[in-house]
Amino acid sequence: MYEFNQAISKMDEFKAEAQVLIPVLQAARAELGEERANRLILGALRAWCRERFKQLGARTPGTPREKWDTLKKLDGARTREHDLEFSILKWEPEAIEYDVSRCVYAELFRELGEPELGAVLVCDADLYLVEQVTGPEVEYRRTQSIMEGGSFCDIRWRITESE
Repeated sequence: MYEFNQAISKMDEFKAEAQVLIPVLQAARAELGEERANRLILGALRAWCRERFKQLGARTPGTPREKWDTLKKLDGARTREHDLEFSILKWEPEAIEYDVSRCVYAELFRELGEPELGAVLVCDADLYLVEQVTGPEVEYRRTQSIMEGGSFCDIRWRITESE
């Protein structure tokens, strides 16, 4: 069962995951070809990530909005101060919007030559949170990410409390 380990930073967690997953990806690519291996391994990782958030959501008390607040705080507490540089565009109870101009996670995975792996493990976590924990009460939108070659990440959250 997955837990946010507050004793380890997100960066250290991603480095440890990369040390295991990159050799597995490389071996699968050598055996199956890049396209087939990526589809297999990255697909399995997406399913694993979704299951992690499903478990976290099931164990977190409260409404979908309260679960979102709790999990974002727990995850954010593991982010080091210099991991992200961003500009806040809107920070209100019903909407949070910001643009990330620098992301050390993207730098790490791009340096390792595995931005697709980084996108699954890092960038898509917000999608998994909404999909598996909050459902339609929290909307998430991102049209580009640094990890996938964008000049910035445009993060948009909107709270749509159910009546």
